Amino acid sequence: MASLLGEQLFQISGQGPPPPKDFFQLVIAKNEVIWRSWKISLRFDSRGTPPKELRTSHQDFLHQKMLQQQLGAVFGQRILEYTISLCQGKFDYLERLPDEIMLQIMSYLQLKETTLLAQVSHRFRKLCNSERFWEHSVRNRCAGFTSDMEGVANAMGWRKTFFTLFHTSSSKWQQ
Repeated sequence: MASLLGEQLFQISGQGPPPPKDFFQLVIAKNEVIWRSWKISLRFDSRGTPPKELRTSHQDFLHQKMLQQQLGAVFGQRILEYTISLCQGKFDYLERLPDEIMLQIMSYLQLKETTLLAQVSHRFRKLCNSERFWEHSVRNRCAGFTSDMEGVANAMGWRKTFFTLFHTSSSKWQQ
């Protein structure tokens, strides 16, 4: 399972809370936390200020309460908790599966389950609404799928094809 982890586990960037409006980036790598900041100011004395970068191990980050407070102030409590979980070695392997494997697994879900999965994260919503997902779903549910049917599905759209072919049986999925 460790092979599913890339070098970079998580990254987020954005502007800090007012009044200073500085820009921040958080990168969680396999072995370290990288906190970067850029001072955004029109003041003459702040011009040319180089970006700051702090690199710390996961274990050290867990003990740096000031850095955790700053991260929470910039990105919110949810991102702070997720960062702490990653630093503690709690990885969400399902989120890290490649799209093709996720699409193959998802294509066996019932329609109601797919609707619930789409609410889990931005990635799952994007996958559940993708034409690739609906193509996998049609191909998995249609035993005698032909090249003529593929041509129709490509022209009509895979999602529309799914609901056209499986409309009568889709009501049982919604129960």
